[in-house]
Amino acid sequence: MSDNTEHIQEDPKSFFSKRYLFISIGLSILGMGVVIYLTYTPGVLEHLRPKRMPGLVIAVIVSLLRVWFSAAKIRFLAEDQLNWMQSFRVILSWDFTSSVTPSTIGGAPVATYAMTKEGLKAGQSTAIILYGVLLDQLWFAMAIPILLIAGLYYEVVPENIGMVGDISMLLLYAGLLTYAGLLAYGVLKNPAALKKVVNAVFRLPFLRKWEEKVKEEAEHLEEYSHELRKKPASFLLKAFFLSTMSWLCRIALPTIVILSLLPADEILSLLRSLAMNLAFLIMPTPGGSGGVEGLFAIFQGPLIDRKAFIGLAVFAWRIISYYISIGLGMMATTWYINQSVVQKMEDKTEPSSDSDVIGEIK
Repeated sequence: MSDNTEHIQEDPKSFFSKRYLFISIGLSILGMGVVIYLTYTPGVLEHLRPKRMPGLVIAVIVSLLRVWFSAAKIRFLAEDQLNWMQSFRVILSWDFTSSVTPSTIGGAPVATYAMTKEGLKAGQSTAIILYGVLLDQLWFAMAIPILLIAGLYYEVVPENIGMVGDISMLLLYAGLLTYAGLLAYGVLKNPAALKKVVNAVFRLPFLRKWEEKVKEEAEHLEEYSHELRKKPASFLLKAFFLSTMSWLCRIALPTIVILSLLPADEILSLLRSLAMNLAFLIMPTPGGSGGVEGLFAIFQGPLIDRKAFIGLAVFAWRIISYYISIGLGMMATTWYINQSVVQKMEDKTEPSSDSDVIGEIK
């Protein structure tokens, strides 16, 4: 993450590749197109009556609530050093880059960069992002036992994905629990060990050129991690509550969209939404585009009585959860790029030293 963050600091425009944006949107359109093609029935659009609009409006509100809870979490972890507008800009930029970049890049480096542009130190920004990721992992660790227990009574993982799908989900659960445990140990119990691991990784030959920069940031990271450890349990609980509410909004969204179209098993739909949101984490395409549409059809499709409505549900869900996020996030990200350009122009016009000022006066 340090490599990407440093690269963004030097030239933020180079990170936001139009290629990733076009690939992500193109794959999303292709994924929706395939689902609609396979489930289309002539005359299906006639079923889109005004009585279904309130449900879709509720879905939009829930999607915006997710953004609000995420921004509230960032603001809380920054201990109100960011105002509401700054917090929204940070989280919208994070959402945008997560939606249009491969999972190996993600939105964390951009979120770190955004917070430094809002006035926070790089080490503090990194610690906040790491702590936020930890809260997400703790939520996953809590969700997995729920899914395993619910699986005894409900068909959480659809039968049509077969044994390969079942094994893949179990491996995913195990991986998430392992990662959550290691991250919790590093951030909450032993930040010094986390710093040693980071420093050891960047002593590798192909990463050595960033070693000094990373060492400095690792010191800041350890410092702020120690500060977070000193917080009372109420601090962790409130931050976890905000993170949980954000995830609950995300998980409720597919179910709300489906129920706005047709009746369905609400509990099973929510459980499958939770399972498929975990599966989204390993989608290799930019923002998971192309794959998430297919997973929606696989997990939620069997719950929709009318096959023709599966394509409509996928379309409505992606418009609300993805395309609105893309539009808002693009505006926030462009704001940071423009600020960076303005700052560079100002730096070029300012005298570089006192001797330059004296020379200009003379």
